[in-house]
Amino acid sequence: MTAGEHDLWVFGYGSLMWRPGFAYEEAQHARLTGFRRCLCIYSVHHRGTRERPGLVFGLDRGGTCEGIAYRVAAVNAVATTRYLRAREQVNGVYRETHVPVELIKGPHREVLALTYIVERAHPNYAGQLALSLQARLVHGSDGLSGANLDYLISTLRHLEELGIRERELERLMATIAPHAARLPARDGQSPHAAAMLRLARLRPSARRASLPRGDRRFLHRLHMGD
Repeated sequence: MTAGEHDLWVFGYGSLMWRPGFAYEEAQHARLTGFRRCLCIYSVHHRGTRERPGLVFGLDRGGTCEGIAYRVAAVNAVATTRYLRAREQVNGVYRETHVPVELIKGPHREVLALTYIVERAHPNYAGQLALSLQARLVHGSDGLSGANLDYLISTLRHLEELGIRERELERLMATIAPHAARLPARDGQSPHAAAMLRLARLRPSARRASLPRGDRRFLHRLHMGD
């Protein structure tokens, strides 16, 4: 198949649900079987730093994950893939792959979608951390794309819009900010995150030893297909 010959489907399960950053023809509620959404990646770029890492979502083995499947017109497929690689493959912690996802609304339909799953061999793979440690990391970290807490809240809000309940993430949010979900929304930065960041900075943040730098073997993923 020639690149750009067919429409491209992209499966988003984290920030791509609320900030895709590319043009698309349609967006559909979708389900992926065999992988689950979890805060299993230390973020030292978008939502944290090497000295104070945050946590971002990855697709890890086992379970199911509901998110959004975007259909990108064939003419934009190559450019969209390049954009996603530049965004997701900063340090190679994700592995680009195509997976079958089920479109939930309407007649049963399955499409092959581009997505990014976690590379367990990467030094930024956090695995399943205790809820208390996740909370400490999330509430105290900021990166180039903003506050880690804002990232978590934005994801939870969009999951709620899709009718998706994820109890573990709700427990994490309750641990960080019992009253955040009751604040009214407004344009710009989430007021939920802004309020909780003011409270969070009154408490000491979790600090973790600098992450290993021996991860250059994964950086080739940034240039795949060039």
